[in-house]
Amino acid sequence: MQYDVVVIGAGPAGLFCALQAALPGHCTLLLEKNPDPGAKLLLSGSGQCNITHNGEIRDFLFHYGDHGKQVRPALFGFTNRDLIEFFRKRGLALMTEENAKVFPETHRSADVLALLIKECKERGVDLHCGEPATGVTRTAEGFEITTPKATYLSPVLVIATGGASYPKTGSTGDGYRISASLGQPLTEIAPALTPLLIRKYPFAALSGMSFERMQFSVWRAGKKIADHMGDVLFTHLGLSGPGILDASRDILPDDVIKLSFVGNLKREEFVADLTQRVGENRSWQISTILAAYPIPERLNRKLLNLSGIPDDLKCNHFSAEQRSRLITNCTQFPLTVEAPGGFSVAMVTRGGVALDGVNLKTMESKIIPNLYFAGEVLDIDGDSGGYNLQAAFSTGFLAARSIRKKWESR
Repeated sequence: MQYDVVVIGAGPAGLFCALQAALPGHCTLLLEKNPDPGAKLLLSGSGQCNITHNGEIRDFLFHYGDHGKQVRPALFGFTNRDLIEFFRKRGLALMTEENAKVFPETHRSADVLALLIKECKERGVDLHCGEPATGVTRTAEGFEITTPKATYLSPVLVIATGGASYPKTGSTGDGYRISASLGQPLTEIAPALTPLLIRKYPFAALSGMSFERMQFSVWRAGKKIADHMGDVLFTHLGLSGPGILDASRDILPDDVIKLSFVGNLKREEFVADLTQRVGENRSWQISTILAAYPIPERLNRKLLNLSGIPDDLKCNHFSAEQRSRLITNCTQFPLTVEAPGGFSVAMVTRGGVALDGVNLKTMESKIIPNLYFAGEVLDIDGDSGGYNLQAAFSTGFLAARSIRKKWESR
């Protein structure tokens, strides 16, 4: 069966690439291994679909780790404004929440998916679900794609299979295996946007407690490697929340996360302020002094306990050793990472198809002509907040535009 372009993977990148590539007179096939398309898209934003982020597109470049510059051509070629307008024109309005995250007004991922499927059908895309690509080989004319049901020939192939995170949605690294079989270079993959499991975790009883814009640092072998600020959540087993998820791409087992519970105060500022309060209120309990800071009451008691300070200890009996321990626990509480969460809980995958093997102005392989990539299969992972879906749509659009330009130039 002959097609002009075959797209493997019907997630957001594959769906968008297929519908954008579907020109009249050209046959487009979209293959999906699952019984239905968009399984992972339906989970986005806890089912509400945080589809992109508001603000200037140039600010997006700071939200893809070390690869912001590489993703620039795709993001600037199809921006967050373009994405919002695409859905608005087709009857699905989007809204921006206070945190600048953009959602459909309906807060339903299913509505986003339904619109993409409808658009594919209207443009004549052949969507074959329950049909995984079990093998891909190069031919003199392009590519031969084998599935359990048929063999397809196409001069153009797009791999948009996603990564290896949330494997229950079908993201099991198929695109990496196909790419490697064709000779496309890969980088090592690892979970990203994932919670952290903490060794000897002391805050299990405080699970569910959250902190806005917490300052924390990451240490490795005794040296600080990064400072971060973001929302942090205590879980039963460790740390989560957008700030931790965003930092997780660069965190390894045995790294130490040092948390500050005193808001915007720097350590030296906290030391000076605490010393003054203790000196001026000698008959007060230390717990009362600590309550002046943005520390929840239950955490207040826990920090005192971990610092070896009785609940009823008064300032006039506050030893230098106790003060030193409390200062450290309030400003740089150390937690050793047992491991970042695995692929089963990671939102995205770090690593994948190496960017230096792809022409990032077209999304075409530099090694294999007419082979294109889009979405999470690439070594591109963004922060939480809609950046990964925007990258999926933008890279899918850029690949399709490049394919169309080749057709139109003939």
